[in-house]
Amino acid sequence: MKKTLIISLFLLACVTLNAQQRRNPSPNANLKSVEVNADGSVTFRIFAPTAQRVGLTGDIMAFGAKFAKDDKGIWSATLPKEQVGEGAFRYAFTVDGVQVFDPKYQRLNEIRPVVEIVKGGEQPFWAQKDVPHGAVAQVYYKSSTMNTTRRMHIWTPEGYNASKEKLPVLYLIHGGGDNDASWPGVGRAGNILDNLLAEGKMVRMIVVMPDGSMPTDKFADELVKDIIPYIQKNYRTKTDAANRALAGLSMGGLETMESFMAYPDMFGYINVMSSGWFANNREMYANGEKRLNEIAATLNKTAKLLLFTQGGPEDIAYNNGKEMLKVFDKCGIKYEFSEMPGGHSWHVWRHDLHNLAPRLFK
Repeated sequence: MKKTLIISLFLLACVTLNAQQRRNPSPNANLKSVEVNADGSVTFRIFAPTAQRVGLTGDIMAFGAKFAKDDKGIWSATLPKEQVGEGAFRYAFTVDGVQVFDPKYQRLNEIRPVVEIVKGGEQPFWAQKDVPHGAVAQVYYKSSTMNTTRRMHIWTPEGYNASKEKLPVLYLIHGGGDNDASWPGVGRAGNILDNLLAEGKMVRMIVVMPDGSMPTDKFADELVKDIIPYIQKNYRTKTDAANRALAGLSMGGLETMESFMAYPDMFGYINVMSSGWFANNREMYANGEKRLNEIAATLNKTAKLLLFTQGGPEDIAYNNGKEMLKVFDKCGIKYEFSEMPGGHSWHVWRHDLHNLAPRLFK
């Protein structure tokens, strides 16, 4: 009887506490952590009542932010529209010097928090539009290079399963701190490809988005010995270099370079996004120049397009990339270079994919 009474009192206390919480919710309960305001400014908020200081970091850190705390323990800062442009920017809070991902971000278990800033007017090219949609699948494969099972995402165009056609393949690599879910997630790769295909601006292809989270010097073998054979065995693909493309951003750009430098006869189209050898690493430069001299003739013959893209001088990889290209010039490597404002951000890399895909396999 006594035990039953204790349990009943405990349950009653829980119900009472829950009811009180519903009547007096925490200021964090309905907090809108990021808000794009009607005037184009963007407000960031985080509930941190005991914090001494709060800041903002990530792709958007260059714009700066000064946070103030209200009497409820909510810190907020608003960036005026003059300081933010259209695009997609990764962000994180810093709370007393410690980086904290936005706990209110709904897809935190999938991708790093991103704020989307879209101006009025037409839908952006990365929006989900009323067009036929392809499929994005998660695929697991055995990696002999890393001696484990690994994951990748694969986009196939609308109607692929009902067709018998063989298609060219683009291998598309994310950057450091992200994973294989990043291009189809924050990168909006599926939407971009669906829209371009519906507009008749690109050929039908398969896009493979592998997990590049490994030592960069391991990735080339992972790609050529594990990923490409899996794709060619399990998908209908064209298997010559003219029908194989490779692109990657930041860390993935380094992995892209490691791959085409190790296997210069494998890729007909290459795009290195926001990347370059580290300017203070002379060993990297010496080894790179030696290897480029060895492969120059093969690379110039095989690569129909070797493209380097950057997010303007504000891109943290801009100087590295520009210095590295001097070595490509010295070795007689043919390439194209382009840049756009936006820094080291998904805003730039979405544009890179949107510009690259229509140029492939033509």
